[in-house]
Amino acid sequence: MQRVARVLAAAALIGVTGVLALRSLAATPASPAPAPPGQALYAMHCAACHGESGKGDGPSAAGFASKPSNLTEGRRLNRLPAEFFVNVVLNGGPAEGLSPGMPPFQGNLNEGQIRQITAYLRTLADPPFNAEDPRPIVLVQGAPRQPIFFSHLIHAGSYRIDCQYCHADARRSSYAGLPSVQRCMGCHKIVAAQGNPEVQKLHDAAKQNQAIPWVRIHKLAGFVYFPHKRHIQAGLACQTCHGPVERMQRVAQVAPLTMGWCISCHAERKGPLDCVVCHH
Repeated sequence: MQRVARVLAAAALIGVTGVLALRSLAATPASPAPAPPGQALYAMHCAACHGESGKGDGPSAAGFASKPSNLTEGRRLNRLPAEFFVNVVLNGGPAEGLSPGMPPFQGNLNEGQIRQITAYLRTLADPPFNAEDPRPIVLVQGAPRQPIFFSHLIHAGSYRIDCQYCHADARRSSYAGLPSVQRCMGCHKIVAAQGNPEVQKLHDAAKQNQAIPWVRIHKLAGFVYFPHKRHIQAGLACQTCHGPVERMQRVAQVAPLTMGWCISCHAERKGPLDCVVCHH
């Protein structure tokens, strides 16, 4: 009987001690989870200009002609792939036609670190970032250099400007047409109006009442009649002939534009195949 009593007393003591230990653990504040590496890198290298929360309101922001970008704008940035941000951070804003106010960080950050920063910023996006949002950049060999670094990746991809806003003649004439300087200035009197040399070229052309000497990319033979309006009215997407321009930094011709290529498209979509349709 005495042995049983000793066992029970020991068990009771262990139980009380265990409860006290659990209470002690509960009273001890939990250590905060370590910040993701991208957040620490962002705070060290980016927050001074872009702000602690990424909204472009850092303490150094007031010193720039163009306010640093709000990196939480998901509607504008979610569709841009990580490669875009890597290029901008490594080589500076001008690498993508943006303001030189964004300096190159090559030598201070490597590609892996920039991808960590990008991943952290994706968590701040509003609306929320979806991994399916960004599409790969399309690089086309032989894309000509234009007199102004106009990035379709930014205008058509990030800002989602409709093709026909700039190429307004496509729906009503044979030619797609190029936007006038006045059409471009409709946005750039306000957007990136200061601090970007590429936009400054546009302002200079407007002041001198001169057209931009864009390098022509698509050209059919003189004996070929190709009405843009008829194809637009048939519901054909611009990308059918011009490729995914919204994912191109610099645009180049991607389709062969040969007679056989056109005939194959007409046959597939039940378009007219008479010679006089294109040669008259």
